[in-house]
Amino acid sequence: MGLGLPLDPSLYLPSGARYQGTATQSAIVGVGLDPITGVSTTYNGSYAARVNNSINDYTVNVISQKVLNYSGSTINFEWSAVLEDSHGLNDSDHFSITLTDNTTNSLLYNVAISSASFPGYFSQVGVWNYSGWQVQTIAVTSGHDYTLTLLAADCPYGGHAGYVYLDGFADVIVPQGVPDRGMVAAMLLSACAGLLAFRRRV
Repeated sequence: MGLGLPLDPSLYLPSGARYQGTATQSAIVGVGLDPITGVSTTYNGSYAARVNNSINDYTVNVISQKVLNYSGSTINFEWSAVLEDSHGLNDSDHFSITLTDNTTNSLLYNVAISSASFPGYFSQVGVWNYSGWQVQTIAVTSGHDYTLTLLAADCPYGGHAGYVYLDGFADVIVPQGVPDRGMVAAMLLSACAGLLAFRRRV
């Protein structure tokens, strides 16, 4: 039975109907290589967020970070997804990423990809499909408030997993391998510590 993907991240954040406070499937990760794909676990600097993991146990995890009175003209971030071969468009492991201008209530970036719909730039190793690091630069208006949200979910039957690394969230493009600035690292640490949500689907 399909679930109507992508799932709504707001349901899995604090005050959401499906929120639970435990998020052991997600973590702040250091420099290294993903054990399945061999892709770097960080794009730049020492830390990135890994949302969900490779264990297929029904889980949904969300990370969300809000910034107020943003002073830059662009928001730059990077993501790297890993999805296990699964089912159809409505019941596969998947992820979604959105960037919202809260001041104008407008959606500036919106991507939703499942293991049944991954685009051509994904590669494959065994039963796993992976994107490598995808760099995003979004033009924004200085002084507005913004929210970046990432949801990663297993398939609803407990048989297939999906997870995503998230790095950056800065006002400049930081080249790969260059240490991230203190602001970027602090935002990642704050987001991971406070707004990871988990729900076991039954």
